[in-house]
Amino acid sequence: MDTVIANGLKKNYNFFTALDGVSFSIKRGEVFGLLGPNGAGKTTTIRILSGLLKPSFGKALIMGNDVVSKPVEVKKSIGVVPETSNLYPELTCFDNLVFAGRLYGMKLEKVKIKADELVALFGLKEKRNVLFSKLSSGMKRRLTMAASLIHEPPVLFLDEPTTGLDVMSARNLREIIQSLKQKGITILLTTHYIEEADRLCDRIAIIVKGRIIVIDTPEALKKSVSTVNASLEDAFVEITGLQSELMFQEKEGGR
Repeated sequence: MDTVIANGLKKNYNFFTALDGVSFSIKRGEVFGLLGPNGAGKTTTIRILSGLLKPSFGKALIMGNDVVSKPVEVKKSIGVVPETSNLYPELTCFDNLVFAGRLYGMKLEKVKIKADELVALFGLKEKRNVLFSKLSSGMKRRLTMAASLIHEPPVLFLDEPTTGLDVMSARNLREIIQSLKQKGITILLTTHYIEEADRLCDRIAIIVKGRIIVIDTPEALKKSVSTVNASLEDAFVEITGLQSELMFQEKEGGR
């Protein structure tokens, strides 16, 4: 069963088209990557799929529920990690998780148990009672991801989760993403880091200027280009014709 379906999604802003007919589907337990430069339409896609934006045209389904006509059902089945960590700075790690769970209607006793599990899973036990505002950037990203999982959603949207993190924090977060996949969670990951997409994703959609150019596995994309022993970076350049900022950001970030 496809847990996420995007069918011909378009998003127009006056004379600017942010998405131009985006279509894809994601199977249960799959890590599906949207790889593209800044401004390609990755975040817009996630905002539509999570019900924060209405598409100008097209349709999107999450677990069989239409994101426009059944927004409450959709929100119950997804967790969203936005590009910027957005939890409450005046609350501790534990209290942020409890508050997030209560927003989903979880009973206090259950949400406290789940919060303790997530604090341990994300390596934040020593920071359990530390204010969110006092955490490092990497820890903030981990707690934000933990909060997105408090209600045990089957689908998780990660919008450039490792952007701006140091090498070790990014590596830790990628390991957590791999562990979530092993639990059967369906993950949509947007990134402009080529190595990250290659390492984590079962399939990758390359998106440029609001259009998906190709969808395939990382290995198939590498084999599709003329370069011998091609990397995903080589495939991106040949498929898109872009000598892109992706590679510069990848190298500059030390990943």
